[in-house]
Amino acid sequence: MPSIAAVLIVKNEAKKLPECLESLGWVDEIIVLDSGSTDSTCRIAENFSAKVYTNTDWQGFGIQRERAAQLATSDWIFMIDADERVTPELKKSILDAVQQVPAIWFVNRLCWCFGRFIKHSGMHPDWVPRLYPRNQAVFDATRVHERLVNNNKLPEKKLSGYLLHYVYDSIRHQQQKAAHYAEEWALQRAQAGKPTSLTSASLHALGCFVRMYLLRAGFLDGKQGFLLALLLAQSTFNKYAELWNLNRRPTH
Repeated sequence: MPSIAAVLIVKNEAKKLPECLESLGWVDEIIVLDSGSTDSTCRIAENFSAKVYTNTDWQGFGIQRERAAQLATSDWIFMIDADERVTPELKKSILDAVQQVPAIWFVNRLCWCFGRFIKHSGMHPDWVPRLYPRNQAVFDATRVHERLVNNNKLPEKKLSGYLLHYVYDSIRHQQQKAAHYAEEWALQRAQAGKPTSLTSASLHALGCFVRMYLLRAGFLDGKQGFLLALLLAQSTFNKYAELWNLNRRPTH
């Protein structure tokens, strides 16, 4: 049976990490790369027999994920976040997949937000590449919205079963998380010399709301769908506004 390493990048995830690691009791190796937690994240990981490492030289999600993957020694990498949980059906599908020919396997995330699973709003289905043979694919160096690059042209397939994604605990948590992503996104765009304007920020925010709530049927997700469309529209405005602000800072 090929071996599997579950790989996580974390920071201050003491609240959610235990349930994530409990859903990974069947893997051969757990790699946790911490970027400077000040809570009990590392101790919790060690209690689950994870191999815990620290690297506080944060250069974005892509580089940190690839650093973590390089620490694994198993045949296969299963990349997972602390706010995600493996369902029994997904576990079975993964164990079957690693016995087949090398491939990039996509998993369907099902998001839980503000008291319900979100089945519309452009958040479902949410297919993301998470299972791949070690050293046969790499994460790119983007700071946010990182991609798994399939340089070896492996087949791309889909796993069955959900990866449960507990996205936001509260409005405050959503805003904090969105602010971090906005800063990373804006920095990446600014470094690439990308301009923007507050008019563009406003239009992108409006487009986000219309797309999520109307075009992608967020109204079928009830009050949570409306709330998500508003919050993510605000987050969209904020990231463009952050880029606008970065472009106006002195360069000296």
